[in-house]
Amino acid sequence: MTPTTATAAEPAPAPSTPQSPPGLDERITRALVGAAVGDALGGPVEGWTPEQIAERHGGRVTGIVGPWHGENWRTARPIAPYHKGDGHVTDDTLMTHALVRVYDRVRDHLDAYAVADHLVPDLLSPRWIPELEAEALPLQRIFLAEKWIVARLHYGHVDPREAGAGNIVNCGAAMYMAPVGLVNAGHPEAAYAEALEIAAPHQSSYGREAAGVFAAAVAAGCRPGATPDAVIDAALALAKDGTRSAIEAVCEVAAQHEDFEAAFAPLRAAVEPFDTVGPDYRSPSLGARRPSRLHAIEELPVALGMLLVGGGDYRRTVLGSVNYGRDCDSIATMSGAIAGALGSEVPAEWAATVAEASRLDLHAPARTLARVAREVFARDLERRRSHEEAFAALAGTR
Repeated sequence: MTPTTATAAEPAPAPSTPQSPPGLDERITRALVGAAVGDALGGPVEGWTPEQIAERHGGRVTGIVGPWHGENWRTARPIAPYHKGDGHVTDDTLMTHALVRVYDRVRDHLDAYAVADHLVPDLLSPRWIPELEAEALPLQRIFLAEKWIVARLHYGHVDPREAGAGNIVNCGAAMYMAPVGLVNAGHPEAAYAEALEIAAPHQSSYGREAAGVFAAAVAAGCRPGATPDAVIDAALALAKDGTRSAIEAVCEVAAQHEDFEAAFAPLRAAVEPFDTVGPDYRSPSLGARRPSRLHAIEELPVALGMLLVGGGDYRRTVLGSVNYGRDCDSIATMSGAIAGALGSEVPAEWAATVAEASRLDLHAPARTLARVAREVFARDLERRRSHEEAFAALAGTR
């Protein structure tokens, strides 16, 4: 099969003006394209520290860069055999686009059974994998925590609502939940609930909680006139346990900074008490990624912190996320999606390079999801009116 190439068959929505705030289609486009571009920018420096990134690149990363190990990417551990860099998206985007395809099939709100019935078969269907520069099963690229979904549902036939229990607790479910926030645009409470349901076959504990809060943040960002502070408030109104505490701690520090360079160490210090991975990202502690009510994944609080540091501006927010290091492709995926939902424009040159390098049409999933979001909203209105009529009859308030 010939790999999909970027196409301009349908143009992206026209840029907004101060008199014309971004509408639904434009916010969905900016969020999904922004997530993919952030993912591609962060991929080649994932796992390293800010200091190592600056030394490797002679300063901060300011755009798309090549593989960490240069031409030796095919064999250099621990990256091999993935071509991380040069504008290639990672598993974050592969999973995000897969979830969009599930919405396209179901054309309604999703639940744990939709993951079993549609997402799992999608992960077993050949697609172009940018980092492998080949057509392959997405299953062959995704991380062990995501392979868990296939193992438990396809081979183990576990109840989808319970399959996430026992998996390592990480950002795997959260990283691809932007579509949930966009389908529930403007309704963070609904996005939170739906993401928790979708994440049930994948994650438990604070990994599942992060999925819900990230989706809620994206939905909150879509509200007309929303600001980074409003997004944080919406996230905190829903977050529970260690996730809430971590977001509070990180965002309190982030509010004191406007320069991401000065924010790296303070943000890491703020999230460290809640992070189970430990100081060496490539050598996790013995207590890493285990269920807890006291801990949180690192990626979501830092993404929200960088959103504040960057003032919601896409470029500043994402570059701060990328240069933070550690799991920075996922951090930049999340922060890029939220900044895009707020309406901040994704640099066109970055998006074009990522689309061409990854051989993906980054705008097609957005067009699909915008159509689905409108259909789901229409169904929600019908369901709400039906409920109102039934309740009015029962309560005698007609």
